[in-house]
Amino acid sequence: MNQLKYERILVKISGEALAGECGHGLDFGVLEGVCSQIKKCCEMGCQVAVVVGAGNFWRGRNGNEMEQFRADNMGMMATMMNVLALQDTFLRIGVDARAMSAVPMEKFAETYCREKAVSHLKKGRVVLLGGGTGNPYFTTDTGAVLRAVELGVDVALLAKNIDGVYTADPKKDPSAVKLSTISYAELLRRDLKVIDAAAAAMCRDNALKVLLFELGDGSNIVKAVSGNDSVGTLLENEE
Repeated sequence: MNQLKYERILVKISGEALAGECGHGLDFGVLEGVCSQIKKCCEMGCQVAVVVGAGNFWRGRNGNEMEQFRADNMGMMATMMNVLALQDTFLRIGVDARAMSAVPMEKFAETYCREKAVSHLKKGRVVLLGGGTGNPYFTTDTGAVLRAVELGVDVALLAKNIDGVYTADPKKDPSAVKLSTISYAELLRRDLKVIDAAAAAMCRDNALKVLLFELGDGSNIVKAVSGNDSVGTLLENEE
């Protein structure tokens, strides 16, 4: 059995990742693959919470002719579509998963409550967190960090479409170098926009460790939980 490095984690999955090569909507092969990898983490004894974005259905900036708060509200509802798809997939592969929403949607999910979420985690259930922070003007990265701090996780795993943090944008600068670790102070100083500034500041202020990595088929989640240092870039405060 793989060695467990982190006992409680939060995984942030982008909506785009769930769309696979389709680019929009849901790729159920991707869903099952990712959920199967998270199942392995649970079998190792890891407590897992998941925050999911909604870019496969809607982004607030898509509604550029709308009031931003209303466009953001649409995005919060869209995250719940992904939460329910993940819950269905987990249940089909034999993992107890509970859907929770920051915005009350009693017919579909439990309203988020920190104590209930922790209770589910301690019972070995995967907790699926949708609805962002429950407020407009915040990204799902910020929502993920907020929940990670509230739930007292050992690390927040932010699954992106890039394999880590680089000294510059590798698409624009071929000399860019991938970093194994970086402090929040340095991240903000360099203005490396791998996570938004509000999320980075919250991580810094609460000493939350974040591992930014490429989701791929989901196996990187298991590698990270097992302590494989080659996965992604670790963001943390300076010692």
